[in-house]
Amino acid sequence: YELNGLFAALLDQLGYVVTLLSARVSRGDSAFGPEFDHLLLRVDLDEPWLADVGFGDSFRAPLRLATGLEQPDADRHYRVVAAGEDLFLEERRPGGGWKPQYAFTLTPHTLPDFAAMCVVQQTSPDSHFTQRRVCSIATPNGRITLAGDRLIITTPAGREERVLPNHAAIHTALREHFSITLPDD
Repeated sequence: YELNGLFAALLDQLGYVVTLLSARVSRGDSAFGPEFDHLLLRVDLDEPWLADVGFGDSFRAPLRLATGLEQPDADRHYRVVAAGEDLFLEERRPGGGWKPQYAFTLTPHTLPDFAAMCVVQQTSPDSHFTQRRVCSIATPNGRITLAGDRLIITTPAGREERVLPNHAAIHTALREHFSITLPDD
């Protein structure tokens, strides 16, 4: 909510027409989270586009908001599929099939509409955000993620994953890869 909310405010200040959309994140092939599970942006230029700087390991460049159009982004492809009033963003990685990322509608919302679910995501013991440490950053040629005690570095050459043995190693990874310095305690 924070990243896309701030990005929407920036785009608005720069004069772009931005609409906040509610997305329901995929929990599997046919299950989706609740309304306001994720904040997605529609940006209207000569045609509508999707922008999302807050979904983690997903598309980086804006996607055209057009159904059925396969759109490449880095080593993956994305498409928007319509089913009734719902739209679905799907992703296909090399060698795989299409998998849903989230479902959404074009109903406009305001940032306060997301506040209650934001509290749930930040405080509920059932939220994946409270169950483990997660830090992720896109790099010019991939992504670096710290998930729990695992450091994952993804590049075009592949994925390297290693378990960090202790808090000192986790603090070092946060400092070196994310410029985050935590107190020793």
